[in-house]
Amino acid sequence: MAIVSDKEDWMQKKWRPAMGWTYMVICIFDMIVAPILWSIIQMIGGGEVKTQWQPLTLQGAGLFHIAMGAVLGIAAYSRGQEKIASVENPTNQSKEYE
Repeated sequence: MAIVSDKEDWMQKKWRPAMGWTYMVICIFDMIVAPILWSIIQMIGGGEVKTQWQPLTLQGAGLFHIAMGAVLGIAAYSRGQEKIASVENPTNQSKEYE
């Protein structure tokens, strides 16, 4: 429901954005930072790049991305439903989510 009490924990209110930011940081590391560092380490160690970085999140048929997509998609859908409910029935809420 869209009712928020003052006693509500900050993590309970902010878990959706935290999941999104966490997923973004993991993707940036695994797809950008790690491949660059992997190549630099190989150049320093042996003078040439012999192996390519294998993204950790794509192992296991990309199940990590499927799971995160499901979590974030369901969270976005449920948040949308909460906002619709708060617009349709504004009298029953003490404070709206931000």
